[in-house]
Amino acid sequence: MKDLDITDLSAMVEHGGLDIVCVNTKCRHGSSSSSTPEKGKGRFSRLKVRLTEHYPKKNAEILSAQYGTNLLLCGMALMLAASYHSHSIKEEHLLSFITTVMLLQLLWMLWYIVRKDRQKPSEWEKDAHAGTRWLRGGLTVLAVLSLIMDTFRIGHYVSYKDCVSAALVVYPVVHTLHTISQVHFLWFHIKDVIKTFETFERFGVMHAVFTNLLLWCNAVMSESKHFLSAHNRRLSTLGFVNHTEEWETKDCNCSSTACTVFSNSLYYLYPFNIEYHILVSAMLFVMWKNIGRTIDHQHAKKRPVTRPAVLVVGPILGLVALAGTIGVLVIYIIDFEDVVEIRESDNIMFFSHGIIMLVCMCGASTVGLLIYRADNLPLDSSKIPSRQLDTVLLFGSSVGSWLMAWCSMVASAANRTNWTNFAYSMLLVLEKYAQNVFIIESLYRKEEVAEEPEPAPPTATEIFSVTLSHVPACNGIINRAYENQDITCVSTEIEVEEEGEVYDCPPPPPEEPASVAPSRPETLSWKRQLLKNITLFLFLCNISLWLLPAFGCRPQYESIPEQETFGYIIWTMVLNFAMPLTLFYRMHSVASLFEVFQKV
Repeated sequence: MKDLDITDLSAMVEHGGLDIVCVNTKCRHGSSSSSTPEKGKGRFSRLKVRLTEHYPKKNAEILSAQYGTNLLLCGMALMLAASYHSHSIKEEHLLSFITTVMLLQLLWMLWYIVRKDRQKPSEWEKDAHAGTRWLRGGLTVLAVLSLIMDTFRIGHYVSYKDCVSAALVVYPVVHTLHTISQVHFLWFHIKDVIKTFETFERFGVMHAVFTNLLLWCNAVMSESKHFLSAHNRRLSTLGFVNHTEEWETKDCNCSSTACTVFSNSLYYLYPFNIEYHILVSAMLFVMWKNIGRTIDHQHAKKRPVTRPAVLVVGPILGLVALAGTIGVLVIYIIDFEDVVEIRESDNIMFFSHGIIMLVCMCGASTVGLLIYRADNLPLDSSKIPSRQLDTVLLFGSSVGSWLMAWCSMVASAANRTNWTNFAYSMLLVLEKYAQNVFIIESLYRKEEVAEEPEPAPPTATEIFSVTLSHVPACNGIINRAYENQDITCVSTEIEVEEEGEVYDCPPPPPEEPASVAPSRPETLSWKRQLLKNITLFLFLCNISLWLLPAFGCRPQYESIPEQETFGYIIWTMVLNFAMPLTLFYRMHSVASLFEVFQKV
């Protein structure tokens, strides 16, 4: 009996029930000697957990973000030095640095793919909102155009092989390999939620993000230099400035007759290469945000089956706007090197066309917002990295257009001239304001889903039934004594299985799933049909407004009031900052509006 008591006491001590120490059959109190160090260790452990519970993840995020930022700034420093045509930093030095960075990303992607193939499929976790199929399809189209550009770039540099560095030829070759590998990686791994080697993977993904941002900056700077060179060449033709070609200053002669073809083709492919790299950066940033994230697997409810929407007004108006934009672009390109008077009329045509489009887009976005206000549906507050990034990019890329617009309004008001440009700039600010709110509110709207029918509550007639609740129903009701006095069901489920019919009551039919019942497609309400037409109209209008500056229709560079107010150098710097953001805003709006169109 005594041994049993000692055993019980020892067990209680091990589980923390008593603060005593038992040795053999003698027990002594040990609160003063042994419990104090244990309590001290426990407090230290709890304090350590509190201090470091959330910091490893944050430290990895901050360190990787700082690494990527400094990588980008280092590349931009080389770009600025190379653009000055100094003797110390040349273009081949910049391209050698970018080539090295791309090779490092290729090594990381190869390591990730090999390690991912060794994992079990049960360990994979996906984010359904990251990298939709249509987004990856559009990315593939841009990648194919970038590969064509690399082919022309190789031919262009090979034509000058006698007087240029080999780095200028190696760069497009590595860029081709980088593009093909990256598209494959994005198609099959962009949805991955990484849970192993998180710190290392954060640096790898962040390196890939800022590698594409570095390539985007390089493409933007090359395109801006090409446009300014063409602009100065036109001014030289009109007799304003003296301009010499870059290759002529190097005494470098082309060894092939296809140099002009390659050079002109590169100019028209620059916009697609720029959009490719910035889109890849956004997708990889979502992958970086998903590292270590816990995905909330909610019950996926099916959307109601609906008939196709009546899309007439939106496509027609959008196609009219697109056709008018193409006409303005063709006229502007044809009259590119014409006299000043014709160029002024082309600029007035550009701004007038833009005013009409912006007024229609403002009205469409406002009508869409009024429809949302009338519905008064709740917003989805769940944190989805891809949707949060869309919001940040919409506002961030609007800054460029807003800066350019406010500079134009200040210059027009100060000089009291060019009121067409003033109206265009003011509408540009209002249009982006209304469209941003419309897109963001559409993305954060909760989707209307088909809710499953709730089980019917037990009927009150069960009170009057003789049997229990598991008794088979007769004609669908447990007790029909008050509806049909001739039929009574008192048999249990076992009796029905063994004896068949009892009191002329057939056995219950087998239960069928609820989905067997045919569901007729619902007709979209007039509000949702109007929203789809508005979204499609804005979709085509944003494509139109992307085409004009992407292919050289930029009358802002020739605007006299801005040059007189801010100076040619400052105004050119503002435009070189604003134009890439404007192009990205329009393309990102196109992608966001397509998602809104699918969601409405």
